[in-house]
Amino acid sequence: MENRADQAPAIAVRHLVKKFGDLTAVDGISFDVRSGEVFGILGPNGAGKTTTLECIEGLQQPTAGSIEVLGLDSQRDAWEIKERIGVQLQTSAFFDYLNLTEILKLFASFYPRSIPAGDLLARLELQDKAKTQVKHLSGGQKQRFSVAVTLVSDPELLFLDEPTTGLDPQARRHMWGLVQAMHEEGRTIVLTTHSMEEAQFLCERVAIMDLGKIAALDTPANLVRALDAPYEVRASVGDGASHEQLGALPGVIDVRPAGSESGVVALRSSDATATVPALVSWAEDRGQRLADLEVRPATLEDVFLALTGRELRE
Repeated sequence: MENRADQAPAIAVRHLVKKFGDLTAVDGISFDVRSGEVFGILGPNGAGKTTTLECIEGLQQPTAGSIEVLGLDSQRDAWEIKERIGVQLQTSAFFDYLNLTEILKLFASFYPRSIPAGDLLARLELQDKAKTQVKHLSGGQKQRFSVAVTLVSDPELLFLDEPTTGLDPQARRHMWGLVQAMHEEGRTIVLTTHSMEEAQFLCERVAIMDLGKIAALDTPANLVRALDAPYEVRASVGDGASHEQLGALPGVIDVRPAGSESGVVALRSSDATATVPALVSWAEDRGQRLADLEVRPATLEDVFLALTGRELRE
């Protein structure tokens, strides 16, 4: 099987700039999306994620730079691209007085090929809502129907913009399963999200955006691994424990109080396998009671904090 890295990219973005008056929403970014991968653009609201997607989809005219989608120029070949991609719509874009089957048939009429409405509704577990209007669906059902519309033309490339915003945990997990199923069919998927958990669960690679720029781009595991402290060791060490002594233990980068209880510390560590036994020995030597020992791997939230100096804002 040909390595994905050797294939032509599904999307190639070069030096993309998008300005709205004096506001620079996207500031000179470049990246590739490999054919067949789930690629995430992660960042807070206002980072430039949606604007980047709209430029790639041909909905916005870039101020500068170039974009190729499936080997085609995003501006010159916009109509041909639109026949081969699927873009998730917000529910407000749907027709209020048509039922789900009628809406799917209407959208299908715009394309040279399409998947039958009944097949799509069955796949998205909405077959019992075929004659229902969108306004009568639950939040999770509306999101699933928006995916059905995205798939109506049997696209090679899917764009999902914040696909789980506003969903409860169960509906969110259901949507994640749908994204994984679409990926297993060989489709390339680009999604934006401000959920670190979502990006870490779904995406093979992630571009972290902030203030219109890409701060980092790699697999979630590699982004976490590149941190100076990819682990956090937490324990209750009792009152009066010396943070200076704890900070001198092998692998420890820094020490800080953790939680609301007195005597609980968090040791940010570059090597948990060195820090944990050293911490246990330290406690034994001093007759300290070491309780609630826990090792936590870092997350993309920690990566974002390290890159920007602040937590992800929604």
